[in-house]
Amino acid sequence: MSLVEFIDQLRWRPTIGDPSAMGWLTVFGYIVAAISCGRTALQTPITPGPARNRRLTWLVMTAVMAALALNKQLDLQSLLTDIGRVAARHQGWYAERRSFQKWLVLGTLALSGLTVSFLIFRFQTFWKQNVLLAVGIALLTTFIIVRAISFHHVDTLLKTKVVGIKLNWAFELGGIAIITLAAIRTRRTGA
Repeated sequence: MSLVEFIDQLRWRPTIGDPSAMGWLTVFGYIVAAISCGRTALQTPITPGPARNRRLTWLVMTAVMAALALNKQLDLQSLLTDIGRVAARHQGWYAERRSFQKWLVLGTLALSGLTVSFLIFRFQTFWKQNVLLAVGIALLTTFIIVRAISFHHVDTLLKTKVVGIKLNWAFELGGIAIITLAAIRTRRTGA
């Protein structure tokens, strides 16, 4: 199969993924968080030791928030899913995709768990001083992983409204807001 044929079989197209008011509000939230994290990174002095790690953390958070803003509207995870679907069909294992998906999800969860454990252990002092950032990251990461797994009953739960607010909005916007507040707090206190 040529690259042109492969691309032709993809259903994903580069369009606005969530043109709703909440979609754009979420993109705006990610952009504000990215700017706030970037400002915090720039205001963190370059020094050896733990302060260097603080600056790197805020730079990484800037990049992650900017990437999530872009992904929110381009729906890039759907592109990855679509590429996997076309590849599975072409290579003849589409019928067994559920097993592959299960192992991919389990592997992703295991890798995420190991990465988080390592980061918490390696940078204990930083996380103790930045509990608000840790909570925001945990909330947003949990939301993203749950959405990526996308089991039907979980999707139904996330679309449930509580006082007129969908739970997925609360999780995603809540995580974004907490990360933004953590960046602002860090700039103000220097911690």
